[in-house]
Order: sequence, then structure tokens, then C-alpha cells
Amino acid sequence: MSDSVRPPRPHHTLLEDGRTAREVLSYTRRGSRFTPKQAVGWDAHHEAWVIPDEAVDDPDFDLDAWFGRSAPLVVEIGPGVGEATAALAAAHPEVNILALEVWLPGVADGLTRVAEAGATNVRFCSVDAAWLIEHVLTPDSISELWTFFPDPWHKKKHHKRRLIDADFARLVAQRLAPGGRWRLATDWLPYAEQMAEVLDAEPAFEGGQVERWTERPVTKFERKGLAKDRTITDLAYVRK
Repeated sequence: MSDSVRPPRPHHTLLEDGRTAREVLSYTRRGSRFTPKQAVGWDAHHEAWVIPDEAVDDPDFDLDAWFGRSAPLVVEIGPGVGEATAALAAAHPEVNILALEVWLPGVADGLTRVAEAGATNVRFCSVDAAWLIEHVLTPDSISELWTFFPDPWHKKKHHKRRLIDADFARLVAQRLAPGGRWRLATDWLPYAEQMAEVLDAEPAFEGGQVERWTERPVTKFERKGLAKDRTITDLAYVRK
């Protein structure tokens, strides 16, 4: 943990008049209704593999305890329905994967996929990723960060909601261990250009555009982008 007393999570900050503050976030919370299959997956696995939001408010929160072991930590932001998460977790049982996804039906899908892959090294949490990385994870604690297809917020007036900006890059540089890697992918070229510009400007990083990471499976979301003739851009940066 990085603070002895944690500040309120986003949308939990109260104003003087008692209203909840509306922060600018990189996502919107969608519906939480489960399909029958999602409900089965949730019921079967959430107690073991989902970290409740309120658990991270505890200053004594111990992430390793939720995994039942100490291992190199990989953080995935926005795994969606967990297609890549499940495949990569099964391929890398030696790491702990913290998957940060605010869409609960996606978490339920992810639980099922991880179970079907035979992996037990993933824990899901629906807390705001930037907040958790800043206030829960310690400096030099992340071995890899995965940010695959974050919301590009296409309209110019919404660009302020994009996750990848200078402040977030600086935060990630502090939380990645020396030699730690940040892998990114997007099907939106203007966002890819912004990502590269931001990360190139962060002195703690070195890297740039790379060939597609062969271990990352082609997900349903990526196939949709390819069907629309969008270019998939992969980036990788290493903390010096």
C-alpha cells in the first residue's frame, strides 16, 4: 500500500453539500444484469477470485493474501470479457494477474473463461484502475502492465477521458519495477499516436511501436476492428 489512509475511491468523494463529486473518468459503468451463463460463472467463482471494491479501502489490504502466494504481479486494465486474460493466465502460471474491470457482466464472463482455461492465478477487481494503482500498489511492484484496446473516446471533447495521458504515464513509471514492461494495443490510430507521444515524452520509459505480441490472442473486439479495416497498433515500453 502507498498511503496509511486511503482517499475515497472515484465517485465516493463527498462535497460540502453532501453530494457525490463527479470526477472525469476513463470509462462509463454499463449495465450490471447477468445472462444465465454469466450468473453461473459469477456464483461459482466470485468468492474466490473477485476482490470486493470495499476491500481495497482497508489500509492493511494485502494483495498477495488474495492470491494465496507472492509472485510477480501483472496488472491488466480493462480485460472486457477476459478472452486475453484467460489465455495469458494459463500460459503464465508463474505470475499473479490482477484484472481491473468495472463492467460486472464482463467480470462474470472472465471468471468463466479463466476457469475453462484451467488458470487459478487471476483476481478480478472493479475499482478504478488509476486510483488503485496510485493508492494501493507500491512503487516498483508491477512486473508488467497490459492495456489492450482502452476506450479511445473518439470525440475531441472527450479526449480528456482517455486513460493514457502524461499524469498516468508518470504514475505507471513509478509503479513498474525497473525493467518492467507496459504493453498496449489499440485499433484507433489517433489514440495510438497519442499513446506514443505521451510515453515517448516520459523519461522513465524507452520503447515504441512493436510487432504484434504473438502471445496475445485475437479477441472478438479486435476482430471487429479488423473487419472495419482498422489498423491494430501494438506498443511496448520498458521502465529504465
